[in-house]
Amino acid sequence: YTCSHCSDGVSFGRSSFRSCSVSPSRSVDDHIRNSIGLSSCQLKMGSNAVGKNSFCSATTYTGTYGEVEAISQIAEEKIGVLLLNLGGPDTLDDVQPFLYNLFADPDIIRLPRLFQFLQRPLAQLISTLRAPKSKEGYASIGGGSPLRKITDEQHAANSYGINCRIMKANALKLALEAKHENVSVYVGMRYWYPFTEEAVHQIKSDKITKLVILPLYPQYSISTTGSSLRVLQNMFREDAYLSSLPVAIIRSWYQREGYVRSMADLIEKELQSFSSPEEVMIFFSAHGVPVSYVENAGDPYKDQMEDCIFLIMRELKSRGINNDHTLAYQSRVGPVQWLKPYTDEVLVELGKKGVKNLLAVPVSFVSEHIETLEEIDMEYRELALESGVENWGRVPALNCNPSFINDLADAVTEALPLATAMSTGASEEGDNDPIKYFVKLFFGSILAFVLLLSPKLISAFRGNLL
Repeated sequence: YTCSHCSDGVSFGRSSFRSCSVSPSRSVDDHIRNSIGLSSCQLKMGSNAVGKNSFCSATTYTGTYGEVEAISQIAEEKIGVLLLNLGGPDTLDDVQPFLYNLFADPDIIRLPRLFQFLQRPLAQLISTLRAPKSKEGYASIGGGSPLRKITDEQHAANSYGINCRIMKANALKLALEAKHENVSVYVGMRYWYPFTEEAVHQIKSDKITKLVILPLYPQYSISTTGSSLRVLQNMFREDAYLSSLPVAIIRSWYQREGYVRSMADLIEKELQSFSSPEEVMIFFSAHGVPVSYVENAGDPYKDQMEDCIFLIMRELKSRGINNDHTLAYQSRVGPVQWLKPYTDEVLVELGKKGVKNLLAVPVSFVSEHIETLEEIDMEYRELALESGVENWGRVPALNCNPSFINDLADAVTEALPLATAMSTGASEEGDNDPIKYFVKLFFGSILAFVLLLSPKLISAFRGNLL
């Protein structure tokens, strides 16, 4: 565009303001509002520009109607970022309903299709049996999960290194604004408040025009990111507005250099707390998943986790840190086989082998919660010390680490141009065959009776679930 007062070439943008060299005192609103229908406009001088930084007051411009319309659309674009996480009970009274929501998820307990109608009764049984022990765990870390608070801080904390627990500014929002991206950030929890559904309703109310979905799980698993995406796909499928909303999904980000460097920074710092840092075994502990998820459902979690450890150790070696390391999986539940080796068993083995210095790294957790604060810091620490480890350390979760938050902002910025309407797939068809339905109902009812009323099986469940 050309300023009619001074013939300066100007272009619309966000990063700076310049004046017309003839009439620098006039407001841009005098002509922009009437010319292209915007309440304000930011202008950046082109290669032929002269003058100081302020506003251009051109009264006319050259350009096509289509260009003006495109500018209006850019000005009206509203970008949203949806952070996804697991959620956790806020109080001890919330523990049992939280566990019910968890085990009622078919991506957590994968029942055969014939028995899927038992999902909720089984979830009620398991959550009732597990609640007493789980309450003890949450009581030991303050009476509730800190996950929601820390997730809020991750999108509501200062991104320049000030203590994230006392800041109210939006970390991710600030980091994105520094990259000239004006966004609204939403938090959606899978199993507790604020639920994913609540966040989506707010996104609709705010009339977001482009959305980036950012699960706070570095590695993809069908039981974490996959479960949340399934909920979103169901919601988007049933809503005309959402089904046409351009969406970019960041499915995993463990391989990002910013994440890898942030993890290496934390490990390097904690190693210095040992008297002989070079003798410390680096012990990566990841949340486990059932083996069937990987072998039967094609879950990439195990491969991504092993690749993640390789990348972190490669970064450490580039810094001259060549400590031994190992990976194990924690938090298994129930009688089925989970990914091995198990964290508790490996700790005992390391003690027997004479490992005296051990640094635990919660590699699949970016926020502190019960698995880090109670399971690792209390249960596994005690087990390690009993097994012969003399010096124990633990790397904190990334939480609101500034370099981590800034890398998430980079990931969002990079994903924005890739946004397209979400692929929701075809909805599952119900079984319309009445004979098959009654067969399933008959055998399913027998199983339900056995599971819910048999004292022996309840005792067996209690032994495996507690």
